[in-house]
Amino acid sequence: MAKNKKTNAMRMLDRAKVKYDVHSFEVPEEHLSGEEVAKIIKENVETVFKTLVLENAKHEHFVFVIPVNKTLDMKKAAAIVDEKKLNLMPLENLKNVTGYIRGGCSPIGMKQLFPTVIDASSEQYEFISVSGGLRTMQITIAVDDLISITKAKIGSVVHD
Repeated sequence: MAKNKKTNAMRMLDRAKVKYDVHSFEVPEEHLSGEEVAKIIKENVETVFKTLVLENAKHEHFVFVIPVNKTLDMKKAAAIVDEKKLNLMPLENLKNVTGYIRGGCSPIGMKQLFPTVIDASSEQYEFISVSGGLRTMQITIAVDDLISITKAKIGSVVHD
């Protein structure tokens, strides 16, 4: 990727003067799992996180950032944002709502700042990797910086 080709996530981090590392890689036409991405960028799978966008019955959106090798606990997710029930946002709405596509959805630089929760497992690491805004890019960022830039709260939201 050319050095001057920036994603919304990268532009937002640059404006905030937040340090980050970019991992660019090739992807096949089919979807890559988070575990496969971790291998490609040579990162511990526990430190590579995926971004999930959920919605309530009123179509209000919530962002959850969890390890790629874990599954979101929908009850814990709803409870932490004081909702009765949440559902995964329909995939066909993802780009329109966030500006990102499946496999390239970053918690940073969405079209608007949604309530965001980062799984508590992130606290054991100084840095984690999240999507950089493209299917072919991951950003490694300090957990504290990710919390700050997304105004996230930390909570245990994955199945044990």
